[in-house]
Amino acid sequence: MSKPEQFESTDTRKPVSGQTAPAAGEPGPGAGAPRPPSAGVPPLPTGPMAATGKVAKTRKAKKSARVGAARAGGSGGTGKTVSGGRKPHIGMVVAAVLFCAALVGGGFWSGKATTDPTASAEYVALNQSAQTTTKQRDTYLTQRDGLQEELDQQETDMQDRETAVTTAETALKTKEGDSDKKIAEREAAVKKREDAVTGAEKTKAANTVADGTWTVGVDIEPGTYRANADVGSTCYWGIYTTGSNGDDIINNDIPGGGRPSVTLSAGQDFNSTRCGSWTKQ
Repeated sequence: MSKPEQFESTDTRKPVSGQTAPAAGEPGPGAGAPRPPSAGVPPLPTGPMAATGKVAKTRKAKKSARVGAARAGGSGGTGKTVSGGRKPHIGMVVAAVLFCAALVGGGFWSGKATTDPTASAEYVALNQSAQTTTKQRDTYLTQRDGLQEELDQQETDMQDRETAVTTAETALKTKEGDSDKKIAEREAAVKKREDAVTGAEKTKAANTVADGTWTVGVDIEPGTYRANADVGSTCYWGIYTTGSNGDDIINNDIPGGGRPSVTLSAGQDFNSTRCGSWTKQ
């Protein structure tokens, strides 16, 4: 606890003639008795109230000195005490600075909060651009959907056409197979007929004898042969022993007409002159 401050007496009154000055610390004459007030001046307090008033005045003077020093330091002063007073407390300076910053920041953010960003020209321009872009996007999406539908329809039509082509090709191959089979069958039948005709022709050719001399069993088959057409008067035929060179006549004739026939055996030669062709019966 701090000690109470000691105050010196400020009573400078001189003793009245005939009175001695009181010693230090002793009350003078009339001490404790109230002084008669002067005209127009209020009486000074006495006793404990007088001491209390003095203490209050002293403390008020010191506080005024500290505030003045703080103001001098904040406004670029040297920071020295004013009239011998102490320097201002650092906490008070910091509190003042923080208070000023809070006022400035609060005003700044308050201004920011009260400003409507949607009312700016930049915001309006960006909003219009975004709306235009959105409409263009919606238009493009609609066009894309339409094109996608057309593409799907074209793909479906193409698949249907491919299916139809495959079906037609299968049917054509079947017909071609049938045609090839029929053609092969027809060709086989024709060949068979040709072979039959050829065989018949060969057989007929083998069984047909024209004018000339033929050895039976070598050149022609044994059997009965008949002229294919009526012979003329100059027709001559003869049968000889083989190897006799026509000297050993077995049978001969000049028919003079009609269709003569002869029977030939192995070991014989047959000669036909101007009689035409003969066919084995």
